[in-house]
Amino acid sequence: MTAYAEQVRHGRNDLLAGMLPMTYVKAVHAVGGRAVLITPDDPGTDVIDSLDGIVFCGGGDVDPAHWGAPPHPATEVDGPRDASELILMRAALAAGLPTLGVCRGMQVMAVATGGSLHQHLPDLIGHDRHRAAAGTDPLAAGASDYGRHDVVVEERSMAHRLLGRSLTVNSFHHQAIADPGEFVPVGWCPDDRVIEIVEHPAHTFALGVQWHPERTADLRVFAALVEASVEARSVAA
Repeated sequence: MTAYAEQVRHGRNDLLAGMLPMTYVKAVHAVGGRAVLITPDDPGTDVIDSLDGIVFCGGGDVDPAHWGAPPHPATEVDGPRDASELILMRAALAAGLPTLGVCRGMQVMAVATGGSLHQHLPDLIGHDRHRAAAGTDPLAAGASDYGRHDVVVEERSMAHRLLGRSLTVNSFHHQAIADPGEFVPVGWCPDDRVIEIVEHPAHTFALGVQWHPERTADLRVFAALVEASVEARSVAA
């Protein structure tokens, strides 16, 4: 599971720490997986050889420099994390590793394969309902504090087999996919057509979701990742 590095205070210590909300870890453990954190301090692809599957987790904005755009005033980037995750995403896809992208992770899927993002959704769709109420801390928020909306799913897609024709999701983001790169959009918010689910047509399991299933009781995408990882391991053996 990709993590991020933050300067934090812990007791008397003020230090740089590898961090990830435990909701991600608990979600993987709840469906039979075992979570390990991948920090962005030393980018490299050798870690891929030790994994059965990978989750690209949520977090801050992806730097628009990666698709040749100037930054929006509301864009806040994390250069080391971008560098690490773009390398890892391309390596995971090249290796056929079962891959799940959550929120930012889905956006990394697009950018890593030549796509681009909308930097600030309110400029595009005229509202901010894909995020929680102003002033809410996304790291401290519970699912009820997130934006909530419906998602419609393309029939005959992997996501449709997994999630059905429609579902209601939680969300906290202001970037969104504009060009999905090598991925194919298969789910949208019906109110504004913001892309909510992508799949890679050349891979058995490479799925991205724009919402935060780890903060809900619906862990089907994590269960599907674990199942795909077990199957891939058995084939490799």
